[in-house]
Amino acid sequence: MQTCFVIMGFGKKTDFRQSKDFDLDKTYRTIIRPAVLAAGLECVRADEELSAGLIDVPMYQRLHTADVVIADLSTSNLNAMYELGVRHVLKPRTTIVIAEEGFQNPFDTSHLRILRYQHLGPGIEFEEVERVRAVLVDMIQAASGAAQADSPVYTFLPSLQPPAFAAAIPTKMDGVPAPGHPTFAAQMAEAMAAKAADNFEQACEVLQRVRDAQGERPDAYVVQQLALATYKSKRPNPPQALFKAREILRVLKPEHSNDPETLGLWGAIHKRLAELPADQLSDDARANALETAITAYQKGFILQDDHYNGINYAFLLDSRAKSLEGEERIADRVEARRVRKRVVARARQMLSTGFSHLQDPVVEAEQRFWVRASLVEALCGSNAPEADAELALLKAGGAPQNWMLASLQAQLGALRDLQRDST
Repeated sequence: MQTCFVIMGFGKKTDFRQSKDFDLDKTYRTIIRPAVLAAGLECVRADEELSAGLIDVPMYQRLHTADVVIADLSTSNLNAMYELGVRHVLKPRTTIVIAEEGFQNPFDTSHLRILRYQHLGPGIEFEEVERVRAVLVDMIQAASGAAQADSPVYTFLPSLQPPAFAAAIPTKMDGVPAPGHPTFAAQMAEAMAAKAADNFEQACEVLQRVRDAQGERPDAYVVQQLALATYKSKRPNPPQALFKAREILRVLKPEHSNDPETLGLWGAIHKRLAELPADQLSDDARANALETAITAYQKGFILQDDHYNGINYAFLLDSRAKSLEGEERIADRVEARRVRKRVVARARQMLSTGFSHLQDPVVEAEQRFWVRASLVEALCGSNAPEADAELALLKAGGAPQNWMLASLQAQLGALRDLQRDST
């Protein structure tokens, strides 16, 4: 059977030009893989066959031997761009390039034919999935019989001859892991299942193996998930778990990052450090942690205009205002009210639009709950008259998991304490 090798990022990636997060795994699961299979080819993405210590050889072999290569350049992924360049040098044709509609291709690639699709961020609309999948099937089938070069290298250097192996091509990829060596994809699926079951200790173990295998330049999504699972595990104790998570995340340079996911995690870790009791962290350290959390959430909110960073930013502004006096205290409280007003508008907009594009009922229910929870907190923090009605509506609808409602109740209790202290 002919094979199609897919070049793209894994997990959630940020397009910094658009300040949007994209779940590239959904592009692969809903568009690329189904299209490849429908066209009659075997579909392989790098994380589905690579494991610890087995990275470079199988990747280069696939780039040379795959009958078709699909490169998704969404979020201007540098690895995908580099691998596409290697493929264009190795093969004159049978390479297909796709990208999210907001992708801005560099000048040297402006002549490439790119199949564009609309990714909404968390998911992709069903109609868009159907449209792009059908076009991609046609492109894959047409590529195998195409005579014209799609590689710019062979287009502009038509007398160039493609390279060939001096010896016979291995019948089995040298780098394909043997039994007992799970692929990155399998390990990530195991980690996400453990996290969904609140088994954060197991998630940490699996994610750490993937992180270690990736060496000095780990994938940002892996680092983010490892940091999250680490502080959620509370092992060996909450303070140490937070300190460890902070060190894990440092590799992504959160102080200078424009990635909203990294900023949100950096803010969450320092928010929790600031909430530690005095016998676990000094006053100065907690004050510094609060300032760091505020800066991270503020930056994430500006970049993303999202309910998560916004509602946490507003809460921490009120937390800091408690220790301030005069104009500084007033300034923080006024800013907190403004941010909550924006969160209310953003949450209402998201709720009116709906979440069907997420395509996963579980994810849809969770996203709906957290958006409505942010709306409730923003209304409560603003002393809005409709706050009680929205809270009652949320409780009546229930939560996908019991801990979610408990978490919201705890946050609202902390908010009421802040409001009481500020009067």
